[in-house]
Amino acid sequence: MSATEQDLKNSKVVFVIGGPGSGKGTQCANIVRDFGFCHLSSGDLLRDEVKSGSERGNRLNAIMEKGELVPMEEVLGLLKDAIVSNLTKTKCFLIDGYPRELEQGVRFESEIVPCTNVLYFDVSDATMTSRLLERGKSSGRVDDNEATIKKRLDTFHNQTKPVISFYERQGKVQKVSAETGIDQVYTEVKKFMDSKQW
Repeated sequence: MSATEQDLKNSKVVFVIGGPGSGKGTQCANIVRDFGFCHLSSGDLLRDEVKSGSERGNRLNAIMEKGELVPMEEVLGLLKDAIVSNLTKTKCFLIDGYPRELEQGVRFESEIVPCTNVLYFDVSDATMTSRLLERGKSSGRVDDNEATIKKRLDTFHNQTKPVISFYERQGKVQKVSAETGIDQVYTEVKKFMDSKQW
C-alpha cells in the first residue's frame, strides 16, 4: 500500500531545534523509544544519500565537496521522500535540526505539511561550548574546537532565532531548558509529549 497525499497531509511533524550541543539527538532517541515517532535528520539523510551512490547522491556530494551549501530544494526533496517512505509505519515525525532558517520552515510547510509543534532546547552558549569541547576529546569531529564552535553558535543565533520567533507567534513552540542532565530534560519533554494527542 503506497502512502497517499492525504496520508502526508494527516502526518504530524515536530521540528526539533536547538544549538550545537543542546542534546537534540539524545532527546529525539528517547521520544522515538517512548512515542514511536520516526526521527529524521537532514544531515543524516544527506550523508546516506551520498553513501548510496545514487545520481542524486553524486550530485549532492559534488556540491558539498566544493564547500557549498546544498540547495533547499534538494533537502526538502530528501525530507519529503523520507516522510513518505515511512508513512506506512507511522504518521508522527521528529525533524531534527531543521529548519535552520525561516525560509526552510516556510517552504517545508507549503510544499510538504505544516508542522504541528516546535520543540526548542534552550541552552546557554557557555553550556553548549563546554559540552562540545568535552565531546571533541573523543568524537574526532573537526568542528568540535573553540573557534569553530563560536562560529556555529553565531550562525545558530543569527539564523535560527527568527525561526523560533515566527513559530512562537503561532503558539507552536515548546521551550525546554536543556541546562540540566539528560534525564531531567527528558522529564520536561515527556510532560509536553504526554499532553498531546498524537
